[in-house]
Amino acid sequence: MREAAIKRSTYETEIDISLCLDGEGSSEIETGVGFFDHMLTLMIKHGLMDSKIKAKGDLHVDSHHLVEDTGIVLGQCIKEALGDKKSIKRYGTAYVPMDETLAFVSLDISGRSYLVFEGNFLAEKLGNFETEMVEEFFRALAFNSGITLHAKVLYGKNTHHMIEALFKAFGRALRDAVEIDPRIKGVMSTKGVI
Repeated sequence: MREAAIKRSTYETEIDISLCLDGEGSSEIETGVGFFDHMLTLMIKHGLMDSKIKAKGDLHVDSHHLVEDTGIVLGQCIKEALGDKKSIKRYGTAYVPMDETLAFVSLDISGRSYLVFEGNFLAEKLGNFETEMVEEFFRALAFNSGITLHAKVLYGKNTHHMIEALFKAFGRALRDAVEIDPRIKGVMSTKGVI
């Protein structure tokens, strides 16, 4: 089982995450930001991971520090759980429709952190979650996992639908990328390292 558990404590947040890449999609998530909990639950379910995420932060300020730091620790967990990356498919791509919305995520577990993000959300907040934090979450996750990540809302009107489709697409793309293919000897790279 490819697993990791990481804790991060700062003056702004306390994040405690355990992650299993070879799971069934079960999760226990508590961040104090209801919409964010919902998105993380969907991502874990569609990624067929198992995870416990407990996060506390300075929500009296806003959700920025908590959401970003959760992305940091989740990215670190993904990187640690992958270990030497031997025999993983490395690439994953998913299109996810949700009613009027279509979202796209493509990623490469390359060891080179990068984010290309396109999403224009019509609502500034959903509950106590600032929608501009979607990009910040994926940036923190990508840069701490060593993933090249492209995430885009191709079209849509409902902000909830757009963000939900992105999180589901990320989970599904990651699930494909971390899948073990016994035909791959070593890592999927002519360099011999990723």
